[in-house]
Amino acid sequence: MSNIALPKIDQSIIERKKIIFSKLKKLTAPENFLSHEAEIKPYETDALAAYKQTPLGVILPESTEEVSNILKFCYQENIKVVPRGAGTGLSGGALPLQDAILISLTKFNKILEIDFANKCVVAQPGVTNLSITHAVQHKGFYYAPDPSSQLACSIGGNVAENSGGVHSLKYGTTTNNIFGVEIVLMDGTICRLGGKALDQEGYDMLGLICGSEGLLGVITEVTVKILKKPQTVKAALIGFPTHEDGGNCVSEIIANGIVPAGMEIMDKALIEATDNFSKAGYPRDVELLLIVELDGTVSEVDELINKVSEISKKNNSSTIKISKNEKERLSFWIGRKAAFPACGAMAPDYYCMDGSIPRGKLAEALKEINKLSKKYNLSVANCFHAGDGNLHPLIMFDGSKKDELRKTEEFGSEILKMCVKFGGVLTGEHGVGIEKRELMCEMFNDNDIQQQLSIKKSLDNKNLLNPGKVYPILRKCAEEGRVHVHRGEEKFPDIPRF
Repeated sequence: MSNIALPKIDQSIIERKKIIFSKLKKLTAPENFLSHEAEIKPYETDALAAYKQTPLGVILPESTEEVSNILKFCYQENIKVVPRGAGTGLSGGALPLQDAILISLTKFNKILEIDFANKCVVAQPGVTNLSITHAVQHKGFYYAPDPSSQLACSIGGNVAENSGGVHSLKYGTTTNNIFGVEIVLMDGTICRLGGKALDQEGYDMLGLICGSEGLLGVITEVTVKILKKPQTVKAALIGFPTHEDGGNCVSEIIANGIVPAGMEIMDKALIEATDNFSKAGYPRDVELLLIVELDGTVSEVDELINKVSEISKKNNSSTIKISKNEKERLSFWIGRKAAFPACGAMAPDYYCMDGSIPRGKLAEALKEINKLSKKYNLSVANCFHAGDGNLHPLIMFDGSKKDELRKTEEFGSEILKMCVKFGGVLTGEHGVGIEKRELMCEMFNDNDIQQQLSIKKSLDNKNLLNPGKVYPILRKCAEEGRVHVHRGEEKFPDIPRF
């Protein structure tokens, strides 16, 4: 038998955990606190499933008062907290920390008020995006932002990430479609920002919270804007023989003052994958497929559809199909909406990137991504929110093969650096999270980052709320050059555990 001495378990740590757990259980119903391994395992990752980590515990509050009491206790005891919505985020923003309590808002799942007179809905953060449209469509209204995950993603998570979707070109992202939020700060303070009015006096605190990725507070209520459905909607399915032709067409449509409700691009790899998956009837003999959707009055839409057709022909389109009815319009979108699951047939794993570039650089970006695909010997399928230059390259890899995740990360990093080089930004709608954290040095110097951290400190002076996300641990960008840490090997967080 081995005589090797095993390290002694620190009993004080075990006792501290027991005390913390017993006190947290008193702040909500006992069944709402999870600490056993089997109970908390489903929370070890968000939709960026390449990275996993088990939380200290999971708590599922049911009221704003409970959230306030939980945060107040954690603040007093210096316990870190990670907020989580539906877990559909793609940048690791809800990745747990081993010494942090994860607060899940899934029990906040009620629509509190529908106010057609003021064209708004008051909802708890766990309400799904699509549920808001379902709740108001009987009166001819809808909620405009439509992420691909809208069936599952929560409205609170949409606010935290400033989510967009295919209709963001005309109707904006989440920040353009909310009137107010209720938010609980790390010390337990409950704040209301905005309301039902179109504008608020003072600083734009609502704009600060939208897209703050859970670093500034826990959202417990959201007031969103709803819109009246347009008189008619038509879509055009347009194929091009080259990336350049498609990219030029997008630029010319916008340059002519046409603002489509949505404008999406798919490359050949994705056309084939989505058509195999959804049987959408896409043309397979094209290099690039453009979906242009226009809405408004009947006369307006008919005129714009004709203009788009003319611009497409001028830019060498090889096929144009205009939807004749609502069923056909939806069939044009069915493949694009199924892009992510469709890629499941292309490789064991895929990594969805998110960056933004100026519209005029679309063709150049596709060419550069294809070069990188050959460099790393990894296939890639591309879908873009073409109208606002938001790229979503999907890199195919096999996570069971040694070093393939590392290669995929390096490939993705080069795509994001390309976005910045072309005059774009690191993210369009998925957020920074842990995925793009070290790449923040590509866009910001130390002073820029420190200013942003100062804002966080003003609302979370102990850095307990979702620490280790968004801002790089390795700074001094100017002195040390561009830094990148392989996220698969990092430990989260960088301060001692219990």
